[in-house]
Amino acid sequence: MRILVVTYYWPPAGGPGVQRWLKTSKALSALGHDVEVLTVSPEKATYPLLDASLEAETEGLTVHRTSARDWFSAYQKLTRRKEVPFSGFANQAGRPGPLQRLSRFIRGNFFLPDPRRGWNGFALSKARQLHAKLPFDTVITTGPPHSTHLVGRALKRQLGITWWADFRDPWTDIYYYDQFYPTPWARAHDASLERSVLTEADRVVTVSKDLVRLFEEKVPGVRARCHVLPNGYDPDDFREGLQPNNDTFTLTYTGTLTLDYPVSLVEAALEQVLSSGTSLRLRLVGRPANEFVAAMEDLQKRYAHFQLENLGYRPHAESVRYLQTADALMLLIPDLPNNKGILTGKIFEYLGSGRPIWGFGPTDGDAQDILLQSQAGSLFDSASYASRTLQAWTSSCPPGASPEARAAYTRLGLAKGLIG
Repeated sequence: MRILVVTYYWPPAGGPGVQRWLKTSKALSALGHDVEVLTVSPEKATYPLLDASLEAETEGLTVHRTSARDWFSAYQKLTRRKEVPFSGFANQAGRPGPLQRLSRFIRGNFFLPDPRRGWNGFALSKARQLHAKLPFDTVITTGPPHSTHLVGRALKRQLGITWWADFRDPWTDIYYYDQFYPTPWARAHDASLERSVLTEADRVVTVSKDLVRLFEEKVPGVRARCHVLPNGYDPDDFREGLQPNNDTFTLTYTGTLTLDYPVSLVEAALEQVLSSGTSLRLRLVGRPANEFVAAMEDLQKRYAHFQLENLGYRPHAESVRYLQTADALMLLIPDLPNNKGILTGKIFEYLGSGRPIWGFGPTDGDAQDILLQSQAGSLFDSASYASRTLQAWTSSCPPGASPEARAAYTRLGLAKGLIG
């Protein structure tokens, strides 16, 4: 097949949203498909995270970059904010003040479906040029930002191109949607755009089975056009084969951690482990909420045998090394409605590391199913049960997912299923 992947996030942007189609595009190319990527020029883009190390992985892929109308700069001027918000506002600590509430209201009601829609016209024009020169069999759009799906919708309407819409996260049901304070009109407009994408796309690609269920409630019959493509992991990222060699049992967490995650359960479970005299190190690699860091710092003050390492965001390759050298990995699912279908990108890299996984989330959700099927660990909904498990692991740590179980979630294997 000849495939055009339309994605706003691409190296030098960082984060799991970049890796999903960077890795899948490479896998599809390895399978013999002709893959081209259409994205925005870095100087015209607004990325919350940067990871220049990922640019080396784009070698061999044909990448087209366009200009963009910078709606985000206009948004930042209106709101007097210089920083780009992280997912779930992880970099905005505490209860939002008047200016934060105003900025979120403007974003949620005047920049619909999102401020990155300013790229759409440029992307659509370039896609038409590329298709006229050498037609594509399929165009794949990926969101967030969900405005990117409107490029695919326009191409299908105008040119009749087969179009697949990939949802890495929900649209109007994303866990921080209400933090934009959308008016009834804004909600209705966003919901209308979402339904049009779900209705018109030839295939809807999602990260989890529960997200398919959610979409079926919005557009009955869409289930027949859905394909579940978990994020997966790239075995090449783990070719060093590193193993833990820690003087203190080390529990590692990577990625974003907002106050929508079950942070109170984490604090309670860790305190129960520490109160028994067990030594523990918590290593945070990513963007944790300031309040969570403060709570862990308080634990460190009260328990001399507890160590907190807050390393901040690290390039992907470095983050993977921290996964491999941990004794165990902490996985958290946001404590919100419709969280049974949340499958963060990190869960598959956690699996790929071969380390055991401990954490909190719905015990009847998609993430728990994967952990139990692969015998990689478990999620809990009780601090006492979780603390007993973690304390047992500090004495005798179990293995993580077996190589055979991990093989089901490689990017190459998942790409085969996508096209097949």
